[in-house]
Amino acid sequence: MNEPSTSSLESHAHTRRLSLWRILAWIGLFTLLVTIGMVLLRKQAGPISIGRKPPVFTLTTFDGQKITPQDMAGKVVLVNFWASWCNPCAQEAADLETAWQYYQPRGDVLFLGIAWTDTEKASLDYMQKFNITYPNGPDLGTNISQAYRTTGVPETYIIDKKGNLASFKLSPYTSVAEIQAAIDPLLSP
Repeated sequence: MNEPSTSSLESHAHTRRLSLWRILAWIGLFTLLVTIGMVLLRKQAGPISIGRKPPVFTLTTFDGQKITPQDMAGKVVLVNFWASWCNPCAQEAADLETAWQYYQPRGDVLFLGIAWTDTEKASLDYMQKFNITYPNGPDLGTNISQAYRTTGVPETYIIDKKGNLASFKLSPYTSVAEIQAAIDPLLSP
């Protein structure tokens, strides 16, 4: 009886290792394609839907304050994504601040500004230029904007007191009256 030669055994082991590496490569490729597919599907899903719970988040403001989901509970919350380099954002900045000044004394409305892909200095300069006093913070790692599936800036989402998305606007507000028309129906008498 002939025994396999050492070179034959080495060749067989080498073939098995190559087969294992091919299987691992295919698994890696499949995983990569599934991940890319999931990201593309999420991007194509568009913004979050009215009437549904929007993503929850905690915003750390530029002055270090933390705004948590508990701080937002039971309030009408306006979430505005903006950037200092965005001209349409600048067009609505004064109207947002005026609306905030109008609603702030009530205590049941909260405005949150989220600076998207901006530097802290540019964001703070923008806020000072427009005298913005409502809480604002950076979207570190774009985590909040990704959760909201934003497509650009400005984008504004209004959440009702029950925590459901009541409306959204994928362009700048053109007046304080337009902002009030979106918020007033959500307020209790």
